[in-house]
Amino acid sequence: MDIVPVNKLLDLSSKTAIVTGGALGIGHGITYRLAEAGANVVIANRTKEEADKVVTELSGKGWHLLAVRTDVSVEADVKTLVDETVKNFGSIDILVNNAGIYPSIPVHQMTLEEFDKVLSVNLKGVFLTVKYVSEQMIKQGKGGKIINVTSIDALHPSSIGLAHYDASKHGVWGFTKNVALELSPHKITVNAIAPGGIVTEGTKRLQASAPPPQGVDMNKMMEAFLAKIPMHRMGEPDDIGKVALFLASEMSSYMTGSQIIVDGGVLLS
Repeated sequence: MDIVPVNKLLDLSSKTAIVTGGALGIGHGITYRLAEAGANVVIANRTKEEADKVVTELSGKGWHLLAVRTDVSVEADVKTLVDETVKNFGSIDILVNNAGIYPSIPVHQMTLEEFDKVLSVNLKGVFLTVKYVSEQMIKQGKGGKIINVTSIDALHPSSIGLAHYDASKHGVWGFTKNVALELSPHKITVNAIAPGGIVTEGTKRLQASAPPPQGVDMNKMMEAFLAKIPMHRMGEPDDIGKVALFLASEMSSYMTGSQIIVDGGVLLS
């Protein structure tokens, strides 16, 4: 067995990665680390202006990035994403499914449309990207790495108002394990990252713009959540970016169907 030198283990310089929702928050943390490791990174974002801004920012470091406007819940958009990635970089070696939404709405106040929207983006979007990206990976014949961002809510609920989100993330975790079996013969690994509470600009904006669910004191809920974290801090996007780099690299060569929990220890409590 050939042993990869340590200085090559995290080297992605010959790889091309797609990161959905890769412009902000956790997605930006993942985009940064993969690009820093040498990968060509395609940022698939519903708002292309946000993605273009990141491309400009990181291209200034000599890294190679491309923005493609993509709604992962729309099949035609996902097909275009795959085509544009191959057209610009020749192959797809890594897929990170990070795009997701999490409006806080108790079940009795939730409409069918609101439920469907969360499942459509968070779960159907993962299905569509995995379907079309893995087809390309199989065609290339050199394997690949698929990383799905779930949540600690795939294992244990964190707060009232996220029943639709929790359903979607449980679904992504189940989907990850099954597809890992299906794609293993093609040397494609499929793993997941389950973040805990991560401080991002998106969560700050959501909290500022959306009223809390009726009867829920968000300040008290946050205090209670922080009290459960043994490391006594919220996570940062780079905490997830570093784990994504691990899963995208040769460091995780014998892992598939696994989920890495990155939560500061909150599930211990």
